Order: sequence, then structure tokens, then C-alpha cells
Amino acid sequence: MKGFWLKTFGNLKLNVKIRLYFGGIIAQFCLVALLLFTNLVKYNREYNQIVQSATTASGFSIDFKSDFDYKMYRIIIGSEAFKEAKPYEDIEAAQKVALDLQLAARTAGNKDRAEGIHKFLNNLKKHVHKIEDNLKETGHYDENISILDNDIRVLTSLIQDTVLEYIYYDTLDMESVRITMEKQTLKTVELSVIMLTIMIGGALFFSVIISNSISRPIKELSGITGQVAKGDLSVRSHIKKGAEVKVLSDSLNIMIEKLSELIETVKIEQANLREAELKLLQAQINPHFLYNTLDTIIWLAEADKGADVVDMVGALSNYFRTSLSKGNDRISLKEEELHVRSYLQIQQSRYKDILEYEINIPGELGDCLVPKITLQPLVENALYHGIKNKRGKGKIIISGDQDGRNIRLLIQDNGLGMSKERLKQVLEALNKKDKGLEKNFYGLYNVNERIQLYYGKEYGLKIKSRYQVGTEVEVILPAEYKADIVLTLE
Repeated sequence: MKGFWLKTFGNLKLNVKIRLYFGGIIAQFCLVALLLFTNLVKYNREYNQIVQSATTASGFSIDFKSDFDYKMYRIIIGSEAFKEAKPYEDIEAAQKVALDLQLAARTAGNKDRAEGIHKFLNNLKKHVHKIEDNLKETGHYDENISILDNDIRVLTSLIQDTVLEYIYYDTLDMESVRITMEKQTLKTVELSVIMLTIMIGGALFFSVIISNSISRPIKELSGITGQVAKGDLSVRSHIKKGAEVKVLSDSLNIMIEKLSELIETVKIEQANLREAELKLLQAQINPHFLYNTLDTIIWLAEADKGADVVDMVGALSNYFRTSLSKGNDRISLKEEELHVRSYLQIQQSRYKDILEYEINIPGELGDCLVPKITLQPLVENALYHGIKNKRGKGKIIISGDQDGRNIRLLIQDNGLGMSKERLKQVLEALNKKDKGLEKNFYGLYNVNERIQLYYGKEYGLKIKSRYQVGTEVEVILPAEYKADIVLTLE
């Protein structure tokens, strides 16, 4: 049962735990206060009843006997008229006090005494009435004196003695109540101390539970985050108690899962990027391209065109040097322009009858960083799939500009172009990574994939084409400059 309550308490929200904690303390304080207040009210009521009873008894004059006896003596000897003395009023006043004493009596003994006083007063009234009747006729003096001495004086003595007994026993009852009150007060204080001790112990117990329900899960979460920071993504939080901390635990587990997935995705993308770059480098060292270029150089040498040979060898050297670029993944747009210019210079020597080219990239964009070998595959695609398939001479134009935070590079050719159906297939191949079309348009596919692996899906290639008119390929890249990279590192 204890484990059940601890488990239930542990699963509560933190604010509910705190409310229960302080609610329990307040409830115990209220219980102690209520107990003390109840005892105080109880004994105060009893004490008031005793005081009221004593006050009522004090209303019975202590001189009742002497005053009433003397008054009746004067009436008998004729010193005072019966009607003027009004003895019945004294008896009725005493009867009223006796009735109040009977109502105020707290014990059976005092109640009997009050009833006895009332009976004595009734008898007294009868004897007074007898004297009153005797006074109406002469010759009853001795009888009246006898009634006074043997009846009235005896009854007033009994009444006075009974009243004094009533007060005496009421006083004893007051002392008994005082002693009982002291004992009960002592018991209440002892009980209050016990309850206060239990309350303090309970408060400490629940404070430890609440503290542990917060600190232990936080320490566990801290340890897990420390392991994650060290690279261990296999750890998981197994916290089940505490609503708020459980939410943190679940969120941390989700974060670790997402982080693992993200790292795995990055690994895959990096592997794809390296694979794409490797394939691109392999494409740059195309045996057919190299063979044809060397064949052209030999032909120029045999024709004694030394200057042309020097230009061709220089262009080929620039072409391969930029392709390697000391292992860098990104190069400046100025270097990229030199690379594609070297390629076009080599190809123009072979296809001078059908190829013209023009490069219009503003000098202020020269320091912009781009993935290496971005333009050459697009130009190669324009040459082999556009210009060569067209009758007559064709032209390739390369231009560039900056549009806000992006760089736009444009490769245009007036070659054969593509039909709407063919263009649709090419665009779908780029977006869906259709491996079937990859071989035919490897250059387009490779460049687009590398750009998106570097910068995200919002960058890459846009292609427009019209059959018998030409093709336009737009390259969209973020505008990043060498100076910006240096400042960021600093």
C-alpha cells in the first residue's frame, strides 16, 4: 500500500505535489487549532455554567432567615401590618431563585437541593398563610408564636442551610472542573506536541520525496545529456514518474532519436557527395576527351603551329589543375571561370567550325565561392546535346549576376533544344533522381545533386528549352564570399 501511494504521488504534477504538501501542513495546523479551540469552548461553557449557578445562588440573600423571621415576629406582635410587610413577596422572590437554581444545577445533588428549597418555601408559605388567618381573629397570639418558633424559624434555617450547601457543592464542582480542565489541557498540549512532531516529520518526509522527485530525474537527464554530448546516441531516458519531468524525458528521447536520424542522414549525404565528386573527377579524366585533346595537340605540332600547341597545352594544364584544386571542395568563381574557359578553348580547337562561346561574369563576383566543376558539365552538355546536333554554327553564352543573397549563373546555347516531353523527362529525372536518365544527362544530374547536398533543396538547377531554339540552364547558389568565411572564422 505504501508503494502504491508513493508511486501515485510520484506521478503527480509538481504543482499538485506542492499543493498537497502545503495543504497537508495547513490541515494539520487546523486540526491542532480546532482541537485546542474545541476544548477551550467546552470548558469555558462548563465554567460559565458554574459561575452562572453560583451567581444565581448568590441572588438568594444570606440574611433571608433573620430578615424573614424578624418580619414575621413584628407581624405577630402587631408592630407591622401584614399587608405592609408583604411576606408573600419575599417567599415568591425566593421561589424564583430556587427555580433558577434548579435549572442551573449541574449535578443531581444540587438539583435535589434546589427542589428541596422550593418545597421548604411552599411549606413556609402555608405557615405564613396560617398566621395570616389567625391574625384576622384575636386570641391566637400563643399559637402564632408557636408557629414562628417551631415551623417558620425551622424552615428558614433549612432553606438557608440548603442554599449554603448548594453553593458549597457548586464550588467543589468548580474546583473539579478546574482540575479536569488542567488535565485535559495538559493532554491537549501533549497531543498537540505529538501531532506537531508527526506534522514536522511528515513535512520533512514529503519535502524529501518532492525534492527527490525533482532532483533525481534532473540528475538522470543531466547524465544522459552529458553522454549525448560525448557522442553516445544509444542512451535513452527511462523516467516514468513526475508529469513535468516525464515530458522532459520523452522530449529528450525524441531529440536523441532525431539527432541520430540527422547524423545518419548527414553521413549518407556526405557519402553521396563524395561519390558524386569522385564520379565527377573521373569524368574530368575522360580517356576519350584526353585522347582527342592530345590528338589535336599532335596534329597542331605536325602542322608547325607552335603557338597553338602552347595555348592548347596551357589550357589542358589549367583544366586539370582546377579540377584537382588542391583537394578543395569549393573554389572561387574566378577559378571556376578559368576552368570552363580552358575547357571551351580546348573544344573550340576541335570544333572551331561549329562552336563559338562568350563568357560574361562580372569581376566583382570573382571571390564568390562555388562547388568546383559546376559550369564545365553544363557546358559539355550544351555542346554535345545541343550544338553538335544542330546544323551550322552554334554559340554558348555564360553569364552571371547577384540577386540579393543568391548568385545566378546562366548557360545558354542556341543548339537543337528539347521538346516539351523531353524537357519534362529531364526535370523529373533531376527531382526524382531517376537513375535511368542519369547516364544520358549525368552532367546535369551530378551538378544539381552536389549543389543540393551542399546548400539544400532550395538551390540547384532550373532548365528551360525549346526545340530548334536552344536551352537555358540557370544555376542558383547562395552568395558566399571568401572574406565572409574569414570573418566568420575570426
